[in-house]
Amino acid sequence: MNVSKNVLAGLLLLASSSTFAQATVTDQFKAIGTVQQAQAWMDANKTLKPALLHLSAGKDTSLIDKRLLRQNKGDIFSVGYVTYKVLEHTETVKYRANYIFLDGGSLSVSQIDSLKKLITQKAAAGTPFDQLSDQYTMDGNTTHGDTGWFFGEEMMPKEFQDAVAAHKKDEIFFVDVSEKQWHYIVKKTYDDDDKKDITVLKANGR
Repeated sequence: MNVSKNVLAGLLLLASSSTFAQATVTDQFKAIGTVQQAQAWMDANKTLKPALLHLSAGKDTSLIDKRLLRQNKGDIFSVGYVTYKVLEHTETVKYRANYIFLDGGSLSVSQIDSLKKLITQKAAAGTPFDQLSDQYTMDGNTTHGDTGWFFGEEMMPKEFQDAVAAHKKDEIFFVDVSEKQWHYIVKKTYDDDDKKDITVLKANGR
């Protein structure tokens, strides 16, 4: 009789242990760090209706999309009976401006200061900045001084990018890269283009 009770207790304990040992979706998501791992997990758990979502700020605008886009890489949360994990999160800010380049290796400090004053006076009087760039820039660009959309120091000097980031659209300002004797008169022509993209794993369960 005691043996039967012990066997029954053992079976109940085993069943209980196996139930608790089964990892939740949230626990399983914690072990997933890459898209490749997510794909393998999806292949093995098709009954949970998993999916990879690729979302972009400004493009995907549902309430859940907006909530997901506010999360950071690695974040896990559940809504109802669906669990999400942000696997990838990239954010870039692009800038655009017009500029006039003055070469400190060819001009004296006083000449550069005089040109800065003259050019800003003409701009304030209504002369289009692209025309001023065509007239005065010393780098021979063929874009009327338009930088195009740029980000990163490989495209423009750090001092240039930092200055554009710190100013508002339509402001005119000076940027000096002293160690290279580069001098810029800059007009910010567009608001910043802030782009955010995320990849999210989702599945039924919590």
